[in-house]
Amino acid sequence: MTTFNQCRMKQILVPTREQVNLNNQAIFDNLKNAIGFVPNLYATYAHNETALGDYLTLQNRKTTLSAIEREVINLVVSQVNDCKYCVPAHTAIAKMYKLTDEQILEIRKVEIPNDKKLDALAKVVKEITISKGKPSPQIMEAFFEAGYNEANLVDVVMIIGDKIISNYFHGITQVPIDFPEVPQI
Repeated sequence: MTTFNQCRMKQILVPTREQVNLNNQAIFDNLKNAIGFVPNLYATYAHNETALGDYLTLQNRKTTLSAIEREVINLVVSQVNDCKYCVPAHTAIAKMYKLTDEQILEIRKVEIPNDKKLDALAKVVKEITISKGKPSPQIMEAFFEAGYNEANLVDVVMIIGDKIISNYFHGITQVPIDFPEVPQI
């Protein structure tokens, strides 16, 4: 069976700053100042005049969840979707939040024995992602029993959607990965 990537005719290239519109150039400059470089996947959104700004607005929206909870969602969704770009990217971000390699692997495996609340979050995220938004009542009950509420659930779904966008975009474009390699699980 031939896959999409095997029969793809056109390679999607990562645009340079000079190849994008002025608005995206300003975003490139802000990214370079903030994190030291423009990640290839972000740069590739700039093929469209507004997509990079729109995506960053979604990604950086105010949320009821902590930064670590957001990274749990990002890592679990990216692992479920086998995103070769986003797993390393969010591993690097998780390390900035002082998560250890062991903790990051536990999150990716959805086995977080030392934090019942994050474990419930990881499990609900995995099931929502795999079931295409139809988690079991038991998983939802465990999520709420762990201390999450309806507002948190809205944010979980928003962040899952955000991560699916980038997972799919990398799956389609296969732009080069510009983050350190991570162990496969």
